[in-house]
Amino acid sequence: ATKIAPHLPYLRRYARALTGSQSAGDAFVRTTLEAALADPSLLEHLSGGRVPLYTAFNRIWSSAHVEVAEPAMAEGFHEQAAQERLSHMTPLNRQALLLTTLEDFSIEDAAQIMDRDASDVDALISEAIAEIERESATDVLIIEDEPLISMQLEDLVTDLGHFVVGTAATRSQARDIFADKRPGLVLADIQLADGSSGIDAVEDI
Repeated sequence: ATKIAPHLPYLRRYARALTGSQSAGDAFVRTTLEAALADPSLLEHLSGGRVPLYTAFNRIWSSAHVEVAEPAMAEGFHEQAAQERLSHMTPLNRQALLLTTLEDFSIEDAAQIMDRDASDVDALISEAIAEIERESATDVLIIEDEPLISMQLEDLVTDLGHFVVGTAATRSQARDIFADKRPGLVLADIQLADGSSGIDAVEDI
């Protein structure tokens, strides 16, 4: 217990992100610990640190023969948004991404936890990131009266995978472009060249 306890908060965090709710995640963590209590050799193995503990959890989670309560809605706007993104990934992609980002395991450790080759895990992470980028891409309207700054913003959002549908230097131009293109994201300066306000343009939109 002394050796395993320090890792449990992190395992619960990972389980919550993986399953979408704390109650579901905790059910898998509890089942993992119960399996260890019933198997002295597994319990001894888990004393080896985080990797063996996550490996045992992974085997339980992969089998998915655990009774869990209905997942509750994720708490907070940002967590709901994150869970929405994760839900579009396959379970293996989601797991590889969370192990190496949220839990900060190396590719090699993640491969051991998932019982896969390191090259497979690396490919799963690349697929997960590509899926997030596809899901996140949107049309962008830039409201900026300085041409150089507008060009820099256009390059930036394009490099991030978005699509610039128009640039506006005035409030009226912004309204016209938005009415025609309906972008998903608006980047607005506050003071525009003709004395109009980017804030007013956004309020119009």
